[in-house]
Amino acid sequence: MKRFSAGLAAFLLAITLLAAPASAATDPSFLFTATAKDFASYFPGYLANGYFSTMTSPRGTEPNASYMVAFMDYKPGDISRPAAIPGWSEIDYNPGGGWLNRTRLDAGIFQRYAQTLDMHDATLTTPYRFAYANKASDIEVTSFVSQASPHLAAIRMAITPQFDGQVQLSFPIRLWSEHQPRFPIASMGGEEMIAAVIASGQSLDNKPVPTPDRAPVWYPGYTQVSSAEGDAKALTLALKGRAQHGLGMAEAAAIGLPEGLSPDTVKLERTSTRLSLDITATLHKGQRYVFTKYVALSRDGWGDDGDVLALASAARKAGFDRLLADHRAAWHKLWQSDIVIDGKPAVQKAVHSDLYYLLSNTTVGTAWPMGACALTPNYAGHAFWDSDSWVFPALLLLHPERARPIVMFRDRTTGPARARARQYGVQGTMYPWEADPQTGVDVTPHFAWEVYREVHVNADIAIAQWQYYLATGDKAWLKTHAWPVLEGIATFWTSRVTYDKSHDRYEIHHVTSPDEAYNDVPNDSFTNAVARKALEIAVKAARVVGAKADPRWSEIAAKMYIPFDEDEQRHLDFDKSVPHDKITWMGSSLAWLMYPNLDLPMSPQVRRNDFDFQLQALKSHGDDPNEMMMVMLAVGAAELGDGKAAGEWIDRNLVGFLKPPFNVRTETAANNAGYILATSAGFVQSMLYGLTGLRIDDDGLSAKYAPVLPPGWNALTLKDVKFRGRRYDIRVSRDADGKVVLSRQPLRAAGMRHPDPLQEEARP
Repeated sequence: MKRFSAGLAAFLLAITLLAAPASAATDPSFLFTATAKDFASYFPGYLANGYFSTMTSPRGTEPNASYMVAFMDYKPGDISRPAAIPGWSEIDYNPGGGWLNRTRLDAGIFQRYAQTLDMHDATLTTPYRFAYANKASDIEVTSFVSQASPHLAAIRMAITPQFDGQVQLSFPIRLWSEHQPRFPIASMGGEEMIAAVIASGQSLDNKPVPTPDRAPVWYPGYTQVSSAEGDAKALTLALKGRAQHGLGMAEAAAIGLPEGLSPDTVKLERTSTRLSLDITATLHKGQRYVFTKYVALSRDGWGDDGDVLALASAARKAGFDRLLADHRAAWHKLWQSDIVIDGKPAVQKAVHSDLYYLLSNTTVGTAWPMGACALTPNYAGHAFWDSDSWVFPALLLLHPERARPIVMFRDRTTGPARARARQYGVQGTMYPWEADPQTGVDVTPHFAWEVYREVHVNADIAIAQWQYYLATGDKAWLKTHAWPVLEGIATFWTSRVTYDKSHDRYEIHHVTSPDEAYNDVPNDSFTNAVARKALEIAVKAARVVGAKADPRWSEIAAKMYIPFDEDEQRHLDFDKSVPHDKITWMGSSLAWLMYPNLDLPMSPQVRRNDFDFQLQALKSHGDDPNEMMMVMLAVGAAELGDGKAAGEWIDRNLVGFLKPPFNVRTETAANNAGYILATSAGFVQSMLYGLTGLRIDDDGLSAKYAPVLPPGWNALTLKDVKFRGRRYDIRVSRDADGKVVLSRQPLRAAGMRHPDPLQEEARP
């Protein structure tokens, strides 16, 4: 492993600085509080810093699952999966009548309970009175995963006993067992998988909260622990492990005791399931005792496993308050870029929770993508078009440095994409529908094998690459990193199209539509439209970097066929030869033609006709739409100038999808496949590119459509937008006559002039 001794030295220097001033009282839109009424329906959120995570839990001290970015289990016969790393968040306490974490959740036992997720500070605080077996202790647990130092996390447990006597405390690192049964999803068909799930006594039926759906399928991978040791005198734990057939990792913990407390006993425990320091101590009534667990983590390609123990020990020396102050300061800096809504508190709170979950899963200076379901095992942690088309645009204007790893991932994995193209008999690069976040290879489950035809992902990737260039103006990056991606994708499309001589046009056959029920159709409109866009982008990029564009790129783009009904003056989903008769969750995918940054040319009337057909198709052929469709409908309504309809679709996106107590988004209202980052990002996009009418195009950050505000909204402000090296506040509000207008305020140093970003040229 690569050493991070320099990073450790920097951390040790940083902790000597004075603590940052305390922040002002947190806005209520950043706060979620669970009460004892939520025990039965508690859907866990998570704490994360993009590099590793832990799930939340009601007591604040449970042995929760934890994951590291792109740390995957590659057991043969299975798809790759996020390997659950040893659980670090657990502290257990026994005042003499029973262990805290093993006692049933009951309002009579956990009294005065109120757990708060503060998204502004990214902390979880859980106070309650633990009253059990005629003994009561006031407990307050605070935990965070450091945004200031990506290898660190800490959990503090303050105990005030209402009695005198000896207590027990346990500070374990939990060693997980391999999940059983483990189905060979890499080779199992759909019916075979369902039968195996049923035979194991499990079900794929929707489950009530808080149990996530699809647990029999999206189970975690496994980290095998190779060494585990501890030092009872130094109060430290350390282990090394390896994901099955994957990368190595290391983890360490250092325990901090209350000042002046000498434990009666300290014992190191090693079993097949836990590595723990177990302490007995004599406590006194009414006195507050603070116990702290400092944790450091690393993996191959990120840091040196030999240093995690030193880093955990250094964190203990710095102290919890110092680490917490640094962590809060880092998050407060992130929140300088924000989306502020005046007049709609429920939407404001949803926007803040969506931004929180997005920012909790981003890295800086890496080439790691985002898994579809964040740092959890859902959808096996794979990278879909979600990263490029949904998450990336939501981050680009507010946090471009956190959007960059997504486009860098595609550059890093051009090799596997070229190999896959050869496998399928095409040229260039053919990125997979599901890519392993570490290797970039195709890891689509066998039961979903037909989605290999969902090749629009290759155009989605190209659009994201070009958007990053347009937003940053970084020609060196375009030449070095994006151009190989764009050239490979354009070459792919030249070999994937079919020329129809009779109509003098290019077609694309045998594709899966974004409405995945249609898995082998000719000329899916969205696919053809984004392919054309990718080819046009390649031509532009070639001009910027001084490369020679294949003349076929322009020819194919100019003659790309996009199905259209002349009589009804609207687009078709695909060729008329395909009956539009399936009951699907989308009904149609015409709303996707209004996708921000696709910018498919069409008249206002055609745009209206497409939108109306989408609504009709949803009603007659589909179920209630999922969140991604609701986002597109909100954006589409805004493009049509209908603020009322846009607001209605935004409001509908708040009902049923946000699971209490911490606003975790699920894919549909009917199931609990949670932590869907695409839907969080989509909701953010409905503000950034929907209501504002803004688009990142060759002319700059353009006001492509007139802005709209739903009824009851006073204003929408995009705070600290970054565009081509400059920063702005952009505001949508009503003028004195009630007209919705867009204004912008440059954020600049005294004496500096900044051009208007809405008109700034980004042309090659």
